[in-house]
Amino acid sequence: MVLLEVIKALSNQTRLNILEWLKEPFTHFPAEELADYSPELGVCVSDIAKKAGMSVPTVSVYLKAMSTASILTATRKDQWTYYKRNEQSIQNLAKHIKENL
Repeated sequence: MVLLEVIKALSNQTRLNILEWLKEPFTHFPAEELADYSPELGVCVSDIAKKAGMSVPTVSVYLKAMSTASILTATRKDQWTYYKRNEQSIQNLAKHIKENL
């Protein structure tokens, strides 16, 4: 984990919202959008974009940045990409902040 990369990836309110939404998808997304939800896959990019009120390309850039920083993991299934939180990386970040900053 490169701390500066992680901080940059989270330095946007929408990105922070996405991280929160993905923590508890059934609380933040309509049930019909999660009909095919799988904890192994996560939430589809189009559903995240709809929730954010933004275009899929814009949200894809946000998700890619968070994935590159290891905050999220991406999984392709057919033509769709799904994202979920990388809990281990998030825990490592929290530990690093607590111990070093």
